[in-house]
Amino acid sequence: MPIDQLEILALSYLWPFLRISALLMVAPVFGAGTVSVRIRVVLAALLSALMAPMLAVNAEIEFFSAPGILMALREIVIGLAMGFVMQMIFGAVVLAGQSIATGMGLGFAMAVDPQNGVQVPIVSQIKVVIATLLFLAIDGHLMLLSAVFQSFVLVPLTDPGFAVTGFENVVSLGSQLFASALLLGLPTLTAVLMINVAFGVITRASPQLNIFAVGFPVTIVVGLVFLFLGMPAFVAAMQRFFETGVNQTLMVLG
Repeated sequence: MPIDQLEILALSYLWPFLRISALLMVAPVFGAGTVSVRIRVVLAALLSALMAPMLAVNAEIEFFSAPGILMALREIVIGLAMGFVMQMIFGAVVLAGQSIATGMGLGFAMAVDPQNGVQVPIVSQIKVVIATLLFLAIDGHLMLLSAVFQSFVLVPLTDPGFAVTGFENVVSLGSQLFASALLLGLPTLTAVLMINVAFGVITRASPQLNIFAVGFPVTIVVGLVFLFLGMPAFVAAMQRFFETGVNQTLMVLG
């Protein structure tokens, strides 16, 4: 096989590998700290081998050249952007859990989040686990991989350009997700606030009552009850978030 054809064949596998590997490094579930880097690299290589025969590449672009380096950076940026969009959904879940935990008085109860490798309140950890299981149950990981393949149609490897206007959609999606996350925790926060107001009135009426010994467990119990009652709405909202996130990963490409 001539050297030129061999180089084109190698690039036809390299360009998809860069985009897919960048996505898997930051995407939910795939980018978790519990998933080995070797597993992600092997998975990216397998997906690249499956997609490469169906993709066309620009034979005029050489890897060790200025256009080739820009092409490689473009593929990495696209993969990171697509994974970051889905990661924002889980960040919104953590924010909602932190707001609820602070209102319940459980802000000090921390646990390590395996998704991000940082300490979060235990309420956030519960919501992240449920969101992860729901993400896998609705085949969100498969929808994300399907979106990667569609991204090669929207931004083909034969076109070295990239429209940056789609990043405005990422900013808009982030504000919508975090606002929706706060609304998810609003029923529990409202119930906890009413309990605190009630105990404030009781304290004024009976100052000798040890409000800390009574109010703290009651606030936690009420918060847990409303968390349980709001779980169906949380699951339905997460399904909408995941569907919107998968669609938004393509909109970021402009």
